[in-house]
This record gives sequence, C-alpha cells and structure tokens, in this order.
Amino acid sequence: MKQFLFSALGAFVGVFLFVLLSLFMLGALIAAAVNAAGDNSAAEHSVAGDSLVLELDLREPMLDQPSGAPFAFGETPSLTTTIEALARAETDEKVKGVFIRANEFGMPPAQAEEIRDAILGLRGAGKFVITHSQGFNSTSVLPYLAVSASDELWLQDTAGFSATGLASETPFFGGALEKYNAQSQIFKIAEYKTAANSYNESGYTDAHRESLTAMLQSIYDSSLTQIAQDRDLTPQQARAILDAAPYSTEAVVSTKLVDRMGQVSEARNAALERAGGGDLVALTDYAEARGSAWKKGPVIAMISGQGAVVTGETLDYTGPFGGGDYMGSDTIALAIDEAAKDESVKAIVYRVDSPGGSIVASDQIWDAVERAQEAGKPVVISMGTLAASGGYYVSAGADHIVANPTTLTGSIGIFGGKIVVDGTLEMVGLNVEPLAVGGDFSGAYTAQRVFTESQEAAVRAYLQDGYDEFTTRVAEGREIPLPQVLEIAKGRVWTGQQAMERGLVDELGGLRTAIDAAKRLAEIEPDASVTLKHFPRPLKGFEALQAFFGVSSEAAQAMITLNNVAQLPEVQAALQARQASERRGEIQARSELPDVR
Repeated sequence: MKQFLFSALGAFVGVFLFVLLSLFMLGALIAAAVNAAGDNSAAEHSVAGDSLVLELDLREPMLDQPSGAPFAFGETPSLTTTIEALARAETDEKVKGVFIRANEFGMPPAQAEEIRDAILGLRGAGKFVITHSQGFNSTSVLPYLAVSASDELWLQDTAGFSATGLASETPFFGGALEKYNAQSQIFKIAEYKTAANSYNESGYTDAHRESLTAMLQSIYDSSLTQIAQDRDLTPQQARAILDAAPYSTEAVVSTKLVDRMGQVSEARNAALERAGGGDLVALTDYAEARGSAWKKGPVIAMISGQGAVVTGETLDYTGPFGGGDYMGSDTIALAIDEAAKDESVKAIVYRVDSPGGSIVASDQIWDAVERAQEAGKPVVISMGTLAASGGYYVSAGADHIVANPTTLTGSIGIFGGKIVVDGTLEMVGLNVEPLAVGGDFSGAYTAQRVFTESQEAAVRAYLQDGYDEFTTRVAEGREIPLPQVLEIAKGRVWTGQQAMERGLVDELGGLRTAIDAAKRLAEIEPDASVTLKHFPRPLKGFEALQAFFGVSSEAAQAMITLNNVAQLPEVQAALQARQASERRGEIQARSELPDVR
C-alpha cells in the first residue's frame, strides 16, 4: 500500500509538472507571438540616426535561410537575410560602414565566400568594412576568407592565427559493427557514393580518398586565390604565408594578412570614428527595419529550400523553437506552382541548400520546376553550401544554375539498405524474432535478419532504377549526352568550380548573381530594381501561432489588435505614468530596508 501511494504521488507530481511546463511554454509562445505581431518600432528607432555603422557577428553558426519553425528564439540571422540586408545597406546613405566580429573556429566554405562577396559589394559602394577577430583559432582558412576583403582587419594582441589549410574527418563504423556482431547491408550505386562507406568500411577506399582530397584541394585553391586578391599578394606569396602558420598576432601583422592589433572596443571605436560618429546598429535590427535591397520593380519569386529532401510538408518536420532541417516536397512544389500562377512574377529563384534525400520527393520538386517553365517562368537555382545528391536532382532541370566556387554539389548516385543487429542483441541475451506474412519481400527490412538472395536482388534493382532515373534527369535537364553524365556522375561530389567545368553548373556566384541571372532570363534591364516575393510567404506572429496550435484567426486578430492599442502614444504615456508612481512607492518601501548587495 505504501509503495502504491508513493507511485500514485509520483504520477500526480509528474502530470502536474508536465501541465505546468506546457502552460509555461504556451505562455512564452503567445508572448513571443504578441511581440512579433506588433510593429517593429524598436528596430525602427535604432536606425533613425543619420550616421549608422552596422554590426555583423559571424561567431555563431547560421542557417542558409530563415528557419521554417514558427518560433526560433535567439536565432542568428540566416545567410540570405544577411546578404539581403547588406545589399540594402549599399544604397542607404545613412549607412557609412560595417563592423564585423569574425568567426573564430570554422564556417562552411560557400558561406564564407558569400560574406566575402558582400564585403566587396559594400566597399564598391563606398562603404568601409572594419573586422575584428579574437583569434583565427582553427586550422581552417575559411573564417579568414570570409573577412579577408575588409578595409581593416584587426586581431586581438593576445590571440593567434592558425589558419593554414583545410582538413576533414570521416567516421567509419565498419570495425565497430564487426566488433558488436552487427552487419552492414548498405548497397551503393556508383563507386564514389562514399556515404555508404561509413557503414561498410573501416577506413578510406582509394576512390574515397581520391575524391575527398580533390574536393578539399579545389576549395583550398579557390580560397587561396581570393585571399591573395584581397590582401594584394600573389597566390604563391599567400600560400607561403599560410603554410608557415601558426603565428602570433605581432608576427601575422607583418605578413599583410592582418592590419592592426587591438581590443574589440578599440576596433569598434575606430569604426565609429571613421563614420564621423553616429550609432552602432545590430544587423538584425537593420534587417528588420529596412528589409531587403530587392523590394521595388518587377517581381522575382524567391523560393527557399534547405535541409534533407523529404516527402510531405516542411513544417511537419521542424520543431516550434528552431529547425529548418528538412525540405518538404509538398511545400516546395506548391510554392513553385503558386509562383508560376502569379501573373506579377517574371522569373523564379530557387535557393537550394541540401545534402540530398528522397528520390521520390526530389522528383516531385523536379516536376514542379518543369510546370513553371511550361508556364513561361524561367527558373534559376542559387546553390548554397550544399546542393548534392537530391539537392542536385531538384536543381538539374532549371534554366540556369548558379553555385559558389566552393559549393558542394553533384553526388549523382544512390545508396540504401539496412544494418542487421541480431548478433548485437544476442550479446546481451535479447531476442527479437521477426514474423511476416505475404510475399518474400514483406520482411525484407527487419534489422534481425540478413536479406535473402531475392530480397537483396530486389533492393539492388530498386537502387539501380533510381540511379538510372537520376542520371536520365540530369542528362535531360542539363542537355548533356547520357554517356557523358554517367562519366561525371558515379556518386562523386564536386565543388562548384569543378561542377562548372563539367557542365553541371552554369555560373559561379552567390544569391546576387542568381538574381541577376533571373533578370536576364526575364528580359529585365540589368540596372533595374526588382522585388523579391517569397513563396510561401513567411508566417509571423499569430499567423505562426495559428498554424502551429490551431488558434482561430479571430482570436489571433483580437490579440494583435490589443497589442496595437497598447502601442498607441497616449496608452504608453498612461502606462509610463502608472509605472513611475509604482516605482516611487517601491523606492520608498526599499528605503526602510537595509542596503543588501
């Protein structure tokens, strides 16, 4: 009886805490939605001055595109948001320059290139860029590449400079599976589809080592060329300097890779002095207040897709507090269809940042791209950090493909299968016994039995069919003879530079290059302004709350209206007077208490 009471009490406490936590989370979401539903007066106030220096912090990882989650608290701005805001700053007379906090440890290569290109755009528009680093602490050159085009590059005098090249590590589970009596039955089509090697091998195969080394070398060579241009060095000089890293701050200043030593406060003050005074404004506030550079003129649709390609809706796979790790084929296909039907849309830019995924989902998106083209809307792909495997599949049928030199793309191949863990479970005395009815294949994917001969043959045939479909799509979309596609496919990952040399990519560049390409295809004048119209339209505030929790539109609108009323000047004045009165009473009460600090 005593044990029962304790169990019942524990269950009651657990349910109570769950309900309390749920209410707290819901309250936080509602508070965030109310705040988001109101105007952006705080951001507007921050950019009200006549002399602004924008501050961009690269130290936190950023998504390629804004998160698809309804509420993503504390999220750093995405790469595309950053690029759009910096492009807007180029033509903003109030913005005198940008102050950047450099990344210290590592960032994706294509992100580094797009940030560098944005810096060059700002400088070309007459804006200064001052960057401060508290150390380039990893051996990767990529954080340095991102800011190497700055007017002034500061390094804290107690920091160091270790950027010297690129490195990669690949986990191999083959030995671990063998040790624990598990068996990999992961099959691949094409020798360079190296993702399967992590399960099947205990180390690099010759093909795997060759392709990975070539990819790293291509990224490094591209980075080296750009760094040399930015720092007024020859590629040979830049290579020699980087090869000799690591350096102390004092030593690296003498190499021309860094301009000045100093604390972040000194660099920040230098930026404000160069601006002739004024206000330092977070780029997030500027982006909220001023938005994109592309918001007038003919309309170009902007469709964003990031993460693994899956069937279904994108929001089915993202949590309320962050994510955006999946690209739902229903969501993307519908967005493309809506853009194609919109008479104001002259062309479509589809931003892809994906390591791959379902061939079925990828083909659904391919079909939507084809329908948009039939409707007379040219489609341009803007590749982010990754557009590989399924990420390349969804891109191959577009009219024009733009990738950064260091974008990772290709990987035209396919793999699949299972891990058999029956032997592993036997080691701990656990028996999971499968049972199936129907055809021989009905029990094929149990993790307790290896494939039968007929099951393995069926899986391999399915994978081969998928590979044949993939390569055929590439041949059709890129207008390359199939035998040539088969030679450059083989599951191999290429950089954007390598892919362009092989006809898989049309042009090197970032988001802005893709927008320019869309203008050309839509026969819009090169110097004309355009409007980027996002599909699907991002949900904000109570729209997101309604979509996630099913809150009625009437209730959402009522809370938005209440929030807007609360922002009226006369209401704010009354609230402030009430707060001042309460504050006076609080001070009087506290004066009667001892000063405890």
